[in-house]
Amino acid sequence: MIISCKEEPYNLTRIEGKRIEINDSISPKQDIETFIEPYKNHIEKDLDSVIAYAMDTYTKSNGELNTAIGNFMVDVVYEQANPIFNSRAGKDIDMVLLNHGGIRSIIPKGNLRIRNVFELMPFENKIVVVALKGKQIDSMITYLSKAKRAHPFSKLKLTLDKNFEPISASIKGKTIDVNKTYYVATSDYLYNNGDNMRFFRPNDSLYDLNYKIRNALIDYLKKVDTINPVIDDRFIQIKK
Repeated sequence: MIISCKEEPYNLTRIEGKRIEINDSISPKQDIETFIEPYKNHIEKDLDSVIAYAMDTYTKSNGELNTAIGNFMVDVVYEQANPIFNSRAGKDIDMVLLNHGGIRSIIPKGNLRIRNVFELMPFENKIVVVALKGKQIDSMITYLSKAKRAHPFSKLKLTLDKNFEPISASIKGKTIDVNKTYYVATSDYLYNNGDNMRFFRPNDSLYDLNYKIRNALIDYLKKVDTINPVIDDRFIQIKK
């Protein structure tokens, strides 16, 4: 007689775990500390390098629909990314859009160090350029109007009425053409539906510049002596 043994399948019934806190009670490994010390010192020296001077302290809470710090960031992205895009695609960027939540720190008054830029933009977000039809730009305008936040943009000008409905919108001083293709620089995070910015898809084409926003800021600050960004009329509300 042949007896067949068939194993019963295992089923996961419970998961247990506990939190292991990392604090001062854990002693460092001296050999590891000794090994990484020269690298750490080198990085700290680079982070503390002064690269520019800020005329004032700039924060993302200082402004209603546009802020000096947000305007600075998107204007820098345009200036640094447009030559790269032009050399590769033979076209110019029409506008830049970033997000208010992506501004993670202030720009302090006085000497600006690389460390300040890492605090301002700690993410590894890259600049991408998305080709959008004018109808999608209209969807972007609707999103910005309803968001009622100081999402920073460059080369776009948007005016809202007291009910946050668009009164006028233009790109580089021209009325938006629904049939035209616009090249919009943004972050890979927003392109991938970050902050529910779903108007980036579908699109005609996508260009990955392989250039981090943080690096664009650092490169710009290294070539200027002083920054003094301002709140302007690129995104305003007429409240009467």
